[in-house]
Amino acid sequence: MNYRQVAVVAAALLIFAPGAATHAAWALGQEGVGDTPAQAGPLAADLSGALTPADIAKAMRKVGDWQLAKARNDFSQDWTFAALYRGFVAASESLSEPRYKNAMVDVGRKFEWKPGPRETEADDQAIDYAYLSLYRRYRDPKMLEPTKAQFDRIIQMPNVCTETCPDGHNQATPMWWWCDAFFMAPPVWAELYSITGRKEYLDHLDSGWWVTSKLLYDPQEHLYSRDATFLDKHEANGKKIFWSRGNGWVIAGLAEVLQEMPENYPSRPRYVAQFREMAARLKSLQGADGLWRPGLLNGAAYPLPEVSGSAFYIYAMAWGMNHGILDRAEYTQVVQKGWAGLVSHVYADGRLGSIQPIGAAPDAFKPQSSYVYGVGAFLMAGSELRQLTHGGK
Repeated sequence: MNYRQVAVVAAALLIFAPGAATHAAWALGQEGVGDTPAQAGPLAADLSGALTPADIAKAMRKVGDWQLAKARNDFSQDWTFAALYRGFVAASESLSEPRYKNAMVDVGRKFEWKPGPRETEADDQAIDYAYLSLYRRYRDPKMLEPTKAQFDRIIQMPNVCTETCPDGHNQATPMWWWCDAFFMAPPVWAELYSITGRKEYLDHLDSGWWVTSKLLYDPQEHLYSRDATFLDKHEANGKKIFWSRGNGWVIAGLAEVLQEMPENYPSRPRYVAQFREMAARLKSLQGADGLWRPGLLNGAAYPLPEVSGSAFYIYAMAWGMNHGILDRAEYTQVVQKGWAGLVSHVYADGRLGSIQPIGAAPDAFKPQSSYVYGVGAFLMAGSELRQLTHGGK
């Protein structure tokens, strides 16, 4: 049995393991993560999808203010909220908005700057990214030490794996066995490296990334399967299933890793190459409305675009242009269309709709469906686009 076959078997076992359902069930037990009301009212009539700093800022504030008011009392350490926190941290910087930053400081204090309870689980490490971002602003050791202490323990574990590994510590089982984990954990390891200068953190990330990539990245399609159970699953049209949101989390995670990875790190060119491959493939799959469908290779089967994955694509492409990795002439129109498409799903009260609920595969949902991770992606995209357009206050 070769590596790929062993990994497929291991991943298949995961779905029957007690911990395998935690990625969805953990969030499903959280209040305030999102909802789909029977009615959501009219769409916003006071926003423009134009790519100007002022128009972008107005849309960001409308969505951010609505989400802060709706979810603030329910903030948790869950991965869903961790994506939202990244959006608020980015928006607070872009918009010079102290309310967003202060709310994130309140989150850290509430949880004593600690990750989630499962020490080696990527889901529970995702919140650390916001903690470390705030540490870089305030340099308060309390914001850093719980994450650093936990990651220092993890880095000493031989061949560490997530708690859901069927065999505990098998070389063939990746510690990040589902693709969206690339947004949750690797950027935190990269940020910790950037803060401390300890190369061990980056090396740990690097080892785990390419184990999972070898398993889940399709070198022909330049897209990621959600996990090994999807390697041989297909859409009704016969094409492989590639989940929009999962790939959004991957390319956003790639951008965040590259943000912290030094130019002379030996394997950096591999990350850049994968980032460019994914961006080019996603560019070719963009819909006429500027957005992407839940199933990337069978758009006709999904009547609604999926906003959270689309927002992460726009964020990553704008980041790539801002950092000279993607060509502006080639991608500017892509992000222009994409941002206009995202703004078209904002409701009059600020609700951001067309966000697929928690899941692991393409599925149907309603236009008014809104979840916090999609808002986080929207705020991250807007922040990066404001930088791209030389935005000011």
